[in-house]
Amino acid sequence: MMAKLNQTWDLASIFPGGSGSPKLQVQLNEVKAGIKALGERISKTTSDANSEELLVLVNQLQDVMMGLNQCGAFVGCLVAQDVKDGRAKVILAHISQMHAELASVLTQFDQLLVTISDDRWESLFQDSALKELAFPLKERRTVAKQKLPPEQEALAADLAVDGYHAWSQLYNTVVGRMTVTIDHDGKEKKLSVGQASNLLSEPDRDLRKRAFHELEKVWANEAELCADALNHLAGFRINLYKNRGWDDVLQEPLQINRMSRDTLDAMWDAIEKGKPKLAAYLERKGELLGVEKLAWYDVGAPLGDAGKKISYDEAAEFIEDKFRVFSPELADLAKHAFENRWIEAEDRPGKRPGGFCTSFPITKENRIFMTYSGTIQGMGTLAHELGHAYHGQVLKDAPYLLRRYAMNVAETASTFAELLVVDAAIKQGSTYEETLGLLEDKLQRVVAFFMNIHARFLFETRFYEARKGGPVGVEELNELMVQAQKDAFCDSLSEYHPHFWASKLHFYITDTPFYNFPYTFGYLFSAGVYAQAVKEGPGFADRYRNLLLDTARMSAEELAQKHLDVDLTKGEFWHGAVELVTDDVDEFLRLTAESKVGNGGEAQRGQA
Repeated sequence: MMAKLNQTWDLASIFPGGSGSPKLQVQLNEVKAGIKALGERISKTTSDANSEELLVLVNQLQDVMMGLNQCGAFVGCLVAQDVKDGRAKVILAHISQMHAELASVLTQFDQLLVTISDDRWESLFQDSALKELAFPLKERRTVAKQKLPPEQEALAADLAVDGYHAWSQLYNTVVGRMTVTIDHDGKEKKLSVGQASNLLSEPDRDLRKRAFHELEKVWANEAELCADALNHLAGFRINLYKNRGWDDVLQEPLQINRMSRDTLDAMWDAIEKGKPKLAAYLERKGELLGVEKLAWYDVGAPLGDAGKKISYDEAAEFIEDKFRVFSPELADLAKHAFENRWIEAEDRPGKRPGGFCTSFPITKENRIFMTYSGTIQGMGTLAHELGHAYHGQVLKDAPYLLRRYAMNVAETASTFAELLVVDAAIKQGSTYEETLGLLEDKLQRVVAFFMNIHARFLFETRFYEARKGGPVGVEELNELMVQAQKDAFCDSLSEYHPHFWASKLHFYITDTPFYNFPYTFGYLFSAGVYAQAVKEGPGFADRYRNLLLDTARMSAEELAQKHLDVDLTKGEFWHGAVELVTDDVDEFLRLTAESKVGNGGEAQRGQA
């Protein structure tokens, strides 16, 4: 494909000098001045402003948002690559303050929209440049009508900086100082949480078990601090919602994801009906691994050759090739990302756990963060994040407000890209062991979306209900977590992960509450899109691109109706998608009907 790839990203091309970048400081100063100027313009704009005046205001708003998010994305990357970068953390705190200042200004902007009469409001979008921005502006106006008076919303945003958001930053500090000591290959190694978590997909069960229990131990040591953070985050939200008159804790996350409760309920209902198949898969996997019942640390264990090492360069070449079969544009994006060092994949201490793709709206670039594990799972994650990057590139020339798609549809592009790679790998399996390993790896992802994420959703909904009565202690949090895992996994495991609530960063993200169900939505929605792509072949690439272009222009239900001709509030689409992805269980059960696995985890065809 190309010369040996560099596994560290290039951030200097955006702001040279890291957290000490003079260019970054100039941009931050410009943004700060821009927020002030925007507020002054809003205060001078009246409800009888014409469409041209409003457009100037909206464009100024978009410029400020792009500048702030350019800086925020950069500093977020600095903290992710080195959790001990103290200067970057200080800058991130300043950026949080600027976000609060912008939130106050946006509250004024929203109030301006609310004061415009209904008749005049509709007329503003007739035959004007504002027409293209009608959806996000109408959405802001609708949501603003459901919130507190602007001065109270502005106060809440100001107080959130040293309250709400500060608890999230404290959690990041806690994670940054944590190390996990593992005896591996005869040597005692100190690993980051992310590195230790990667060991849960190792073929050696003893290593997985030791890594899991060491992780449980270090999280237990920090559980009191994590519980404080989680309780205060939830307490802030509950009180804010109560003052807004919102009874349902899901109202805000559903609004953010531009979807209805009917759609969410229809999705989970279909998943519940599909879980018995997954329970059968987990039971068979236990038999193959030689255990009576899988433990939490066995769920991600590889079978067959899925545990074999795949170099970063091999993964890059495979991904580009499989992307190109579907869309040259998608493949070119991946090639560009690899060659221009958009990706931070190096396995080293000091990085935060997890992975993400972030957009730089001014330079119209993306950066991908992960710790590449050298496995099929790692290759799938890499393809997943490149899907996000492609989505960003498709929208890079749209007005900024039309690039701000919701998280649930964001997961569509990423999961679609992942399916392209994983399915291609399965079809190319040349041996029984390789086919089994790849198929099983794909099913692990189904378990993640249907069971693991459902457990997070169940835990979070139950935790918020308990939190209404006061702070929830560590012991009760552990109990809630284990019960949610038992329910979500159909009680099919022998050992669960009590401190998962502490270990999962997603519970501590303040920008997006309930950072869980959108993943499952995106996975299933993408499965429906993927099925259409398989049916139509390469000719579907243009339709797919058009769907992505519309992701910030309409609700999830409208998007599905327009591009797939389906009703997401009904069960039919979801049941079909669930059946599509669980069909692989049937193939897995057929393939392993006469198989056994030795202690090393290598599957072998049994004798007839």
